Amino acid sequence: MTGLLVLLGITMVPFLPSDVTIIGMAVAAAQGDGPSLALVIAAGTVGGLVSDQLLYLAGRTGGRVLVARLSRRRRFAAAIGWVDTRLRRRPRRVLVIARWVPSGGLVGALLAGSLRRPVTEFFTASAIGLTLWTTYEALLGYAGGQIFSEPEISMALSLTVALVLIPLAFRGVRVAKAAPAEPDLEPVG
Repeated sequence: MTGLLVLLGITMVPFLPSDVTIIGMAVAAAQGDGPSLALVIAAGTVGGLVSDQLLYLAGRTGGRVLVARLSRRRRFAAAIGWVDTRLRRRPRRVLVIARWVPSGGLVGALLAGSLRRPVTEFFTASAIGLTLWTTYEALLGYAGGQIFSEPEISMALSLTVALVLIPLAFRGVRVAKAAPAEPDLEPVG
């Protein structure tokens, strides 16, 4: 129970990296030393939703000033550029996909707030994206915990796989971006 509260607390704080905590808790779940995998996913998702709503609110109140400050940091600049150019055309899809861009969830929430996207639209996309992302991280940790009995090795393996898969996802996004764009077909009426 204490581990779940720690996970919930870490994922609720916007600028804390929760990935390691989610993977570590999932390793513990796989080895029978922690809560169930479902509870790890639920706690990570709920904490992330709280964090996203705080970031969205900060975006609405602080707007572009906060985003401009973050864009000075190299870590955030790429994510801001990627999310900002796409958020205006396909907001829900972009907010879900942004989870796989480093700092994309954070930037997506701030930009959605600063662009005054509807709260329900943001919350829905955030909930879907967070559930998918948390499940991905937890499954990586759980798999590592099943393969190796030593928690340190399980954790290292899971983090390594996560660090390898994310750049591959970026490569896929770049390839898709380079492909000819399909025309946006908006429903009439």
